[in-house]
Amino acid sequence: MNQITNFWNYFKQNNFVFLLLNEISNDELKIHFDKLIALLHKYNKDLDLIIKNKSNGAELIITASGNPYLFKEVELILHYAPVVERWKIIPFLQPETNLSKYQQGIDKPIENYGISLKISEMYFEPIKIKNKPLEIGIRVYIKNHIVYKENPRLRETVYIHLEHLLGEKSFANDISLIDIAQTPCDYNELKLMELYNLAVYLKSL
Repeated sequence: MNQITNFWNYFKQNNFVFLLLNEISNDELKIHFDKLIALLHKYNKDLDLIIKNKSNGAELIITASGNPYLFKEVELILHYAPVVERWKIIPFLQPETNLSKYQQGIDKPIENYGISLKISEMYFEPIKIKNKPLEIGIRVYIKNHIVYKENPRLRETVYIHLEHLLGEKSFANDISLIDIAQTPCDYNELKLMELYNLAVYLKSL
């Protein structure tokens, strides 16, 4: 319980630093961010946090990085979250609600260990899981799979995209198997679905 209290006390006392990201030097920001992460990891070393600045405030997201075994840890620390002016404190990555950037192809790629992928350029199709007819599997198609397939971080990068798109809980609970493949040249003829429509597909089931 002390670790949770220490984390929230530090965040409350220094929240203005994270709120004014663009006005704080990178060196000072790193000191505060590293301290905040260190306090979170004293509570649970496998949790992470994301800070998003917006025009009218900011968001602090505590994430289990898609690990369902850590969901209760996230829920516990959020149970003790303080009310901080101009801050929205959120458990878990939430589903993406604005799909227009993907539909228009103007989304920014997520880059991870030399891998650069854009959701607007990714497709999927459902696949059957042997002996598990009620569980959902998907094959995700990406550009440059031939280039990235030997990179040990490829699967992690695809998972990051899916977590941001579906939200952490849906990613962990609704999909049992994920395969990754090269986008074929005739993807239009194969009637592959755009990855940004995956949440709609899952709801339809």
